[in-house]
Formats: sequence, C-alpha cells, structure tokens
Amino acid sequence: MKNKYFPEEEILVNDLYFMCYMIERVARHIHQKNKYVVNTIGRNELYHLISCANVLHCENPLKVETDWITEYNLQNGDYDITDVDRTLATIIPTPLEMGEVYQRLIIDTMTSKEDYVDGIIRIYNNEICDVIDNYNASAFYEPSYVIARAYQAGGF
Repeated sequence: MKNKYFPEEEILVNDLYFMCYMIERVARHIHQKNKYVVNTIGRNELYHLISCANVLHCENPLKVETDWITEYNLQNGDYDITDVDRTLATIIPTPLEMGEVYQRLIIDTMTSKEDYVDGIIRIYNNEICDVIDNYNASAFYEPSYVIARAYQAGGF
C-alpha cells in the first residue's frame, strides 16, 4: 500500500499496528466498540491516518487519542470492554496487545485485492470482534493462526 502523501513510500505493517493500537485506545477511552471508531472515521480518513502513522507514532498517544476524538467528533458511549467478571478474567489485555491481535488478523486474512484500510474496515466490522473482545473468554490469547482460521470459518 502506498502512502497517500508520498507515493514513493510504502505503508508498513508497523503503521497498521499503530492504527489498530490507536483504534483500541480511542474506543476504550470513549466507551465504544472498535467498530464505531472505524466506521465513524471512515475510509478516506483512515487512509489519511495510516499515511501519517509513521509520524503520529512519535507523538504522545494521549494527544493522538484526544485529537482523533475531537477531529472525528467521536461520542462517548456505554460499552466498557474492561468491565469483566474478575473470576473469569484475571488479566485484561492492554491496547498495545489488542492492537497486535488485530494487526495480525488483518495481515493473516488479507486478499491480494485489499489494502490495509480495506482490511481494517473488514475485520472491525466482522462479528468475530465480539468474541475476541470478550475478555471473559480467551479468544484473544489464541495464536494468530487459530484466530485467522476462526475468522475464515465464521467463528470459534
């Protein structure tokens, strides 16, 4: 995938990782599902953001988070992904860890006709996210090939 602003530059897997991490951070902050963040920002702006990711990752993540919420008018919701049954979920994965889970899933399931932005939209709008984001279960701990197989099979 080529950078929107510098067509000679490739967008890297690390840029995708940064995007998935920030989507997770923002969604947690505003108590929304990742899908809401992705769909509200939209394809064109996701392409803009991933093209700027190599610069944005040098910024303070709190500033980037605040900027996204303000720029894209992201509204607070009532979904708290960290509200879990502590007897079932003793550890809640961090946004960095979940960014890696989603980055790997996107890479592992991409087709030759897709770019990273298409992959972001496809994955975050799939029902498998409800399973992966249920921290009372352990789907997010599964190896990436198991999650990719579950995605392709239509569920765990």
